[in-house]
Amino acid sequence: MAVMRASLSEKDWQRNALFVESLRQLIAQHPVARHPAIETLNSGTLGRTTMQRIHLEYRHAIVQIFTDALLAAQLQSRQLEPRLHPGAKLAPRFLLTLNDLDEFGFRPGLDAEGYYRGNPAYAHYPLFERVLDDYGITPQARASYKPSESAQSVREYLDQSYGNYLDVVVLLAAAEEEVILFSPPLREATRALGIDVNDGYYFVHGISEDETAEAADDDHENDLWLILTQALTPDQYSRVQALCLRYCDLWAEFWTVQLTQARVSNVAPSEAVLAVAM
Repeated sequence: MAVMRASLSEKDWQRNALFVESLRQLIAQHPVARHPAIETLNSGTLGRTTMQRIHLEYRHAIVQIFTDALLAAQLQSRQLEPRLHPGAKLAPRFLLTLNDLDEFGFRPGLDAEGYYRGNPAYAHYPLFERVLDDYGITPQARASYKPSESAQSVREYLDQSYGNYLDVVVLLAAAEEEVILFSPPLREATRALGIDVNDGYYFVHGISEDETAEAADDDHENDLWLILTQALTPDQYSRVQALCLRYCDLWAEFWTVQLTQARVSNVAPSEAVLAVAM
C-alpha cells in the first residue's frame, strides 16, 4: 500500500480513500447484502436439482470469467501512466498477481525442488468443475445448459468493463464481496446434500474466517479497494459509484431469479431442469 499511496499526493489519497470507504458502505447496505437467498441457502432446504441449476448459473455468471477480469485489470493498469509516475502500474499489478496466483493454483511456500509450489489442478475454476462432478452434472449437460438472462447480464456487465481500468477494478472488488457473501451459504447448501465441502473449491471459497483453510477472498477484496484508491480521480467518482451499484443490482436480480426458480422447481420440476442431472 505504501508504494501506491506514495504515487499520489497525501490529499488526493485521503480524498480517494474517503470515497472508497463510502462506496464500501453503500455496498454493505445494498439489498444484495441481505438477500433472502443467503438464509435459504444456509437452511439446507434446497434440493439437488435446484442446487445443480444454481451452480450452473453461478458458473456462467462469474466463475468462468473471473480470471479473465483479473488479467484485464493487470493489462489496463497501463492507463495509470503517464498520469502517475513511471512504474506506478507495478504495485497494483503485484497485488493483482497475488490474486491470480491464488486463482491459478499456486500455494505459498516452496516445493521439494525449491521452486514455486502449486499445480493448475488446484486452480479455482477446475475445482469448481469438480463440484459439478460431485453434483452429477455431466460435461454434456454443462455444454448444453442455457443460462438465464440474469446470469448472462451479470457476466456481460463484467465482461464489458475490460477496456477500462477503473471499471474492471471496481467491479472485481464488488465481485469479491459477492463471493464473500454467497460462498458460505452455497457451501452449506452443498454440505446439506451430503457432498464433501472440506476440500476443493469450498476449501478456498466460503470459509475466509477459518485460518486453517485456504480462502483469501477478504484479503483480495481489500487489495482491490486499495488499487481503486490509487486509480481514482474525483471526476470519476459518480460514474464509478453508479457502475458498481448497478452491478450489485444485477447480482440481487440474479439471486432473486434463483429463488424464484427454486420455488417453481419445488412445485413442478420441469423436464428441462431435471435434464441437468442426466
